[in-house]
Amino acid sequence: MAAGFKTVEPLEYYRRFLKENCRPDGRELGEFRTTTVNIGSISTADGSALVKLGNTTVICGIKAEFAAPPTDAPDKGYVVPNVDLPPLCSSRFRSGPPGEEAQVASQFIADVIENSQIIQKEDLCISPGKLSWVLYCDIICLDYDGNILDACTFALLAALKNVQLPEVTINEETALAEVNLNKKSYLNIRTHPVATSFAVFDDTLLIVDPTGEEEHLATGTLTVVMDEEGKLCCLHKPGGSGLTGAKLQDCMSRAVTRHKEVKKLMDEVIKSMKPK
Repeated sequence: MAAGFKTVEPLEYYRRFLKENCRPDGRELGEFRTTTVNIGSISTADGSALVKLGNTTVICGIKAEFAAPPTDAPDKGYVVPNVDLPPLCSSRFRSGPPGEEAQVASQFIADVIENSQIIQKEDLCISPGKLSWVLYCDIICLDYDGNILDACTFALLAALKNVQLPEVTINEETALAEVNLNKKSYLNIRTHPVATSFAVFDDTLLIVDPTGEEEHLATGTLTVVMDEEGKLCCLHKPGGSGLTGAKLQDCMSRAVTRHKEVKKLMDEVIKSMKPK
């Protein structure tokens, strides 16, 4: 009976749960799904991480290559993010060029990198005006069940913390790059941005970490990105119902709490990987 009611009146079905301050999957309104991270899962990449947020599964692989620095910024390197939502992860996506949602996610990740200054692009310069690193950050969704932005941001951060770049020197005589693969160093990660997403139901009720079904039924969504100092790095609100200042403040304070949880989880995983 419940399954039939959910199929015919999905919104009303959800409202009955929300009235009792819980959700159909048993979570409270402010409760996140179980979050796991596996760092260094792709051996062929320079840095990688697999993140699971409930059923939503995202993998990020980072490949480092050489390039000439931009002419307008000869002392900087590049960070090039790309989010891929293939048909593999959900029947709602089609093969071919990136759809709107994938493009929006890619731009969101680019904004997070730029606004949070997670990496200073000057750190990626090898020789000003001659050579710099390009970090290609490919983020692929393997299973889509809502809240893709949180998972992508976490996967990117964990993968960047896993990247080790070899020492590179420019030979004065030949002007060629010489790579010392025996001497590698980690990237200087300057901030740790963490995204927290909310769905708005009936223009008033806020729930965190929405599933794909909840996103579809919601009247609006909001993603807040904070760093460890509690600074706002990015706010993403693609249309939908408006939010009062008090509600927005509530979202930001929840995002600060979520940041501590994610940072603690990531630090524990990195610590467990280090040789004893």
